[in-house]
Amino acid sequence: MTIFRSSLLILACSTALAGCSLATEYVRPEMPVPVELPHDGIYPAAASDALDVTGIGWRDFFIDPRLVELIDSGLENNRDLRIAAANVMQARAQYKVQRADRLPSIGVSGSATRTETISSGPDVAVDSYSLAVGVSAFEIDLFDRVANLSRAAQEQFFASEEAKRAARISLIAEIASAWLQLAADQDQLQISQAALSTSEESLSLSEARFRIGVSSELEARQAETVLQSARADIAVLQSQIAQDRNAIDLLVGTAAPARLLPEALGEQDYTLQSLPIAVSSDVLLQRPDVLRAEHQLIAENANIGAARAAFFPRISLTGLLGTASNALGGLFAGGSFSSATEGALSLPIFDGGRNKSNLDYAKASQQLAVANYEKTIQTAFREVADALAQRGTIDDRLAARTKQTASANTTLRLSRARYQAGVDSYLVALDAERTAYTSQQQLVDTRLSRALNLINLYRVLGGGIV
Repeated sequence: MTIFRSSLLILACSTALAGCSLATEYVRPEMPVPVELPHDGIYPAAASDALDVTGIGWRDFFIDPRLVELIDSGLENNRDLRIAAANVMQARAQYKVQRADRLPSIGVSGSATRTETISSGPDVAVDSYSLAVGVSAFEIDLFDRVANLSRAAQEQFFASEEAKRAARISLIAEIASAWLQLAADQDQLQISQAALSTSEESLSLSEARFRIGVSSELEARQAETVLQSARADIAVLQSQIAQDRNAIDLLVGTAAPARLLPEALGEQDYTLQSLPIAVSSDVLLQRPDVLRAEHQLIAENANIGAARAAFFPRISLTGLLGTASNALGGLFAGGSFSSATEGALSLPIFDGGRNKSNLDYAKASQQLAVANYEKTIQTAFREVADALAQRGTIDDRLAARTKQTASANTTLRLSRARYQAGVDSYLVALDAERTAYTSQQQLVDTRLSRALNLINLYRVLGGGIV
């Protein structure tokens, strides 16, 4: 019972004496960005009662079942995500180790000794046995040194969790972007193949006209130039498509099944077409990278408290209950038990400036964390503002590109008819063919930009439930 009384005494003393924290009270720094996100001029209008975008799960945001299944596979197999998960487990273990210092450690020790005395007379053997249980050098946290170290480890653990969440959001966006890039390149390949087919027809016609003397060899060579350009584009796109698939395999962490890959981008939607955007910049505080930076700032704030506590006395207590006997069977006999409680005090007087340097380092680390936190918010504001700027004009760009392509296709049809009728020269038809080819490529690029902008906007606003 004595050991339990000693342990209770230690815990009571630590509770009564501890709690004088030397850490500065944490106050979140002011946001170094405008209080409102851009929502005028070219920026899309934002509703003041908009829902929190972080409440939209990625499974709800992406509406193509193939893409959803592919992202699921990536979340399970991606190696970068596994690294992030391992970092979280490391931080959790370190926090638990640091937190254990706030509680007394109770241990048991035992020994058995036999001593023989050799002399001219009969040998004498003396046996001794001991058994002890107790608390060894438990620090009474008078100035919250241990508590602040535990708080710092806890905040680093929280920061690692946010880093993992940021990695998941980035992975989801990267897989979706790579998937759409593959779809767009498939469209570009189809356009180039159609242009090649048209160029082959034009070349055959030009060569036939040259053979019968209706046109010069110049027209044939011009037609061949367009044909070879289309062939080069096809070769480049075939290589790019192979690289797109390799990129998807790397992101997913395994070979992506062909059934989950897109055949073309087309005009259909792959995500929600609108996102709730609030006016206040406070939405940035929900981003995992901002939360991670804030947890790291709080951890450095706690480290200052621990560094300050090093200037003050440290008290540790040891409680022991033991029994000793010359016979093993007498270890638990009456009169063999003993107990002891010991307190130790240490106070730094001269340490060569070690404690001051540690405090200076902690303060500098805290200032660095403040700067990193503010920079993270500024970067987040810039990313959201850029995404909103593109979102505000992308629909107009797409509408213009669509009409441009329709006009270019009509011009091409009319130019061919006029050339075949001998009204216009081949140069006019050739120019119309090049214009239509370029317009079709630009239309695909604009469709891709619109889809990628929605994904990027979803990511920079916090990424939803992951």
